[in-house]
Amino acid sequence: MLRSIRYGEADRILHLYTPDLGRIGAIAKGVRRARSRFGGRLEPCSRVALVLHQGRSDLMTVTGADTIASNAHLREHGRALDGAVRACDAVNRLFGDGEPHPPAYHLLCNELGLLDREPERATLANQLAFRLKLLVAAGLAPQLGSCASCGEAEELVGFSGAAGGVVCGACEAGAFPLGEEAHEFMTGALGAPLAQAPDADVRALRQAERAITETAEHHAGVHLRAAVS
Repeated sequence: MLRSIRYGEADRILHLYTPDLGRIGAIAKGVRRARSRFGGRLEPCSRVALVLHQGRSDLMTVTGADTIASNAHLREHGRALDGAVRACDAVNRLFGDGEPHPPAYHLLCNELGLLDREPERATLANQLAFRLKLLVAAGLAPQLGSCASCGEAEELVGFSGAAGGVVCGACEAGAFPLGEEAHEFMTGALGAPLAQAPDADVRALRQAERAITETAEHHAGVHLRAAVS
């Protein structure tokens, strides 16, 4: 579940991400009542199996719910919960087209599970590694091996969101400087599982974040919330 919004006196509107339908909306009636039949099963950042009824409204109605993974442990750690919420928000923004994207779904499940098991993983590097992998799932992987403008493989000194990747000194007009450590972090994060994502100093991570943000803005028209350290 990506997020929930209070509605009326006792209901909630749920934003859900599913492997087969993509992002959908549903209403859970009476869920905020003390004796709700759903109990605490409909919490953001949890993984649930739902029975949904499609009526005349654009919103489906939740008629049944079973917990697959509550991810309750991450709610005991502020940074882990914040990282989980930002991961859900990134998926909501990048994959809100109503089309299924199973790789994005499974990536989000892996990230939430990781933060639940190991809340100390809730770092800036983890957030950016997750977002880089989301770009890949969206078909927006930044070009990192050679200049995105001319193909040059040497002297890669900048990053251009418009070009879609790193650029060389001859093509850096309109790009921002991308240091070697930031470049290494991005390539390492794309090549490693989330649990083994590399780290870097804050300056390099902020450069990587800018590259991720500009890629999403230029090629998907999506503005991602700032990651937090």
